[in-house]
Amino acid sequence: MLSPESAATVRATLPVISGAIEDITARFYETMFADNPELLQNLFNRGNQASGEQRSALAGSITAFAAILVERPDDRPDTMLARIANKHASLGVTVDQYAIVHKYLFAAVAEVLGDAVTPEVAGAWDEVYWLMANALIALEADLYRDSGEGWLQATVVERRRQTADTVSLTLRPRTPLSFRPGQYVSVAVTLPDGARQIRQYSFSCAPERGDWRITVKRVRGGDAPDGEVSNWLHANVQAGDVLTISAPFGDLTLPAGDTPLLLASAGIGVTPILSMVDHLAATGSTRQVTVVHADRAPADHAHRQELKQLVAGLPGATLHRWYEEACDCSCQPAPNIGQVDLAEIDLPEGVVAYLCGPLPFMRSVRTDLLRRGVPASDIHYEVFGPDLWLGQD
Repeated sequence: MLSPESAATVRATLPVISGAIEDITARFYETMFADNPELLQNLFNRGNQASGEQRSALAGSITAFAAILVERPDDRPDTMLARIANKHASLGVTVDQYAIVHKYLFAAVAEVLGDAVTPEVAGAWDEVYWLMANALIALEADLYRDSGEGWLQATVVERRRQTADTVSLTLRPRTPLSFRPGQYVSVAVTLPDGARQIRQYSFSCAPERGDWRITVKRVRGGDAPDGEVSNWLHANVQAGDVLTISAPFGDLTLPAGDTPLLLASAGIGVTPILSMVDHLAATGSTRQVTVVHADRAPADHAHRQELKQLVAGLPGATLHRWYEEACDCSCQPAPNIGQVDLAEIDLPEGVVAYLCGPLPFMRSVRTDLLRRGVPASDIHYEVFGPDLWLGQD
């Protein structure tokens, strides 16, 4: 909790900081990477830096945390903090790196805002930073302790093409570990220029299957750089190769119980949802489960047949699919054409929703659920890449 004096200062200056936060974070990353190039080479995602997504995510997390401190001082944004802490732990972020970030972030604040940063303003926002940083450090310490491992070695025992742009890799870690449905693992690769880049991939199978499986979609350019790691994995990894991976992390996990579920995904967001459905099938669940998936076309739908078969084997489950392009296949039940419309689906009372996919898809589904009376606390989501939705839970 902020001190009363700092709370007043943060409340008064929050509009100014929020208005300049993109410039602040841009300057922050520029100067930090200039002095510490190894952080960009070996820790931060170079693609997200080039696209500006990481800058936007950092800006959103800081301002959202500060707003909660002054507007709801008795609350703590546990969901937001847990999401960040799991991502940090999957990257191997260390305590001393928080001091590095603090140094360059506050230098950027002073440079961008100039004389507006009085000692009182600097002190108040310093308090905000360390409240957030210390909460994350504590959460990450628990995650590191529970995982019990650092970086691991895993053998690729199978590579299987799922669509033209996705392959699944079945991994066998040398150190046996379990995971929870919905979690992810980091994969660290050394690229041709010597950079060690790290990316997260959700498990696309149930923990009960023994071996781990991830499904990797090739990221093609467009407005952002091509995916360095996804393209490298597609081009280079074959059965028998050894990958460097993290222990499992991630806070979007399926709880036990008999609560009705809505599991909604789009595109490669199917992977954590598939892990959940596979787990329900492997454990003989009779829960009422509504599975929704959206994609461009059936040919782009990774694990399409597998998802269909798993849902068919669950007595309380139904599958609803939407494709942007008309389906010329013999899919049964016949998929819908266009965008997901939850108005066409009967949802049981007390349903809890888990979403994964592009932000526009999740915003649309979340809005529909809220309109139908599903509490915001019962709508959970996973974002691939920087979370540009921070603070909205």
